Amino acid sequence: MSLIVEGSIFDVDGARAAYVRFEGERIAEIGQIGTDSTRGRVRRIRGIVAPPPVNSHTHLGDAVSSREPPAISFREMVGPPNGFKFRLLAAAGPREKREAVRLALGRMVEEGIRAVVDFREEGVAGVRMLRRAAQGLGIRVVALGRPLARPIERAELSELLAIADGVGLASAREEATETRRTVARACRVAKKRYALHASEERRERVDAYLDPRPDLLVHMTYATRGDFETVRDAGTSVAVCPRSNALFGRRPALATMEKLGLSVLLGTDNAMLHAPSIWRELEFAYVSSRLSGERASSGFLARAALVEPWNWLGMPRAARIDLEGAVPPLVLRLPADDPAYQIVTRVTEQVIVRSGRRGRGA
Repeated sequence: MSLIVEGSIFDVDGARAAYVRFEGERIAEIGQIGTDSTRGRVRRIRGIVAPPPVNSHTHLGDAVSSREPPAISFREMVGPPNGFKFRLLAAAGPREKREAVRLALGRMVEEGIRAVVDFREEGVAGVRMLRRAAQGLGIRVVALGRPLARPIERAELSELLAIADGVGLASAREEATETRRTVARACRVAKKRYALHASEERRERVDAYLDPRPDLLVHMTYATRGDFETVRDAGTSVAVCPRSNALFGRRPALATMEKLGLSVLLGTDNAMLHAPSIWRELEFAYVSSRLSGERASSGFLARAALVEPWNWLGMPRAARIDLEGAVPPLVLRLPADDPAYQIVTRVTEQVIVRSGRRGRGA
C-alpha cells in the first residue's frame, strides 16, 4: 500500500510545503499538496519528511558504565591515559564492552539514526570490537580509531587504518606535533579522516590544532571568534556536544558559529554520561543557547544533525529529499508548520513513522 505524507520537507534546500508518496522505502513522487492523483489503496498522514540524522561524535566504548559518574573534574573524568573513563575501559572485558556498544547502537537505530562517527580508543582491537558490535544493525559506523603506541609505530597505524575510517586523537595539548603530523599524513595517503578534540578544557592556539589541518574538530568550547574564523577559512568542520559540555559547566558558542557560517555537526559524546539520543541533544542545544542571550536558530541546529554530517561524509545526496535519494528518509508524524522547529524540539521515537531503516506502522 502506498503512503502519502502531506505536509512539509526539510532538507539541504531548507523547508517547503509538499506531499511525498512512498512505495515501500522508495520515494515515488513529490509534488504540491492537493495535486496528487493516486488511486486505490493509499494511506495518508500529515507530517514531515527529512533526511535521517547522523550522530557526529560519540565515544561508545564507555557505554559499559551506565551509573551516575563521580563528581570529579573534567581531567579526572576523561583525561588520558589514567582518567576515570580509561580505567573503566581497562577493567571491562571485551564481551561486556561489545554488548554495551551494541545496545547503544541499537538505541540510535530505533531513533532513526543512519550513521555515527565514533572515536574508538583501544587501538586495533577497539575498532574490531566496534565493527562486531554493529553487525546487522543497519547503521553506518564511521570508526575513528586511536593507535596505542607513542611514539607512533607505523606498523600499528597501518593496521589500524586498514580497518578504520580514520583516526580521532585527544587534543593538540595531549598529542605531540610529530604524532599529529604522522597520523594526518598517513590518513591522507590512505584517504581516511583525521579528527581532533580542540579547546575543550581551555583555549588552545588555533595554529597548533590546525597543524596539520584536521577534517573535523570537536567541541571548541573555549574558542574565540577569531579562532572560529580561522577554522572556517581552513575548511574544517566542527562537531559540538552541548549536553556533555554542560556537565562540566561549559557551552559551545552555537550562535557565533551560525553567524560566522561554520560547518557544524552535532554529537552526543561519551555514552557513559548520557544516552546517545540525537533528539535530546537537539532540544538541549536549542534551549541552552538561550541562556547566553544569543540564540542559535532551529534551522541551523536541524542542519547540524540532518544535513551537514552527510556533506562531511561525502554523501551530499543523502541530505536531499528527491526521487533518487541516497538513503531512505525519515518520516515524522508532527505538525507540518515550521518543520525545523518541530524537528529540533518535538521528535521522539513515538512520532517516527519511517526511521530511515524500516517502515514502522506504515
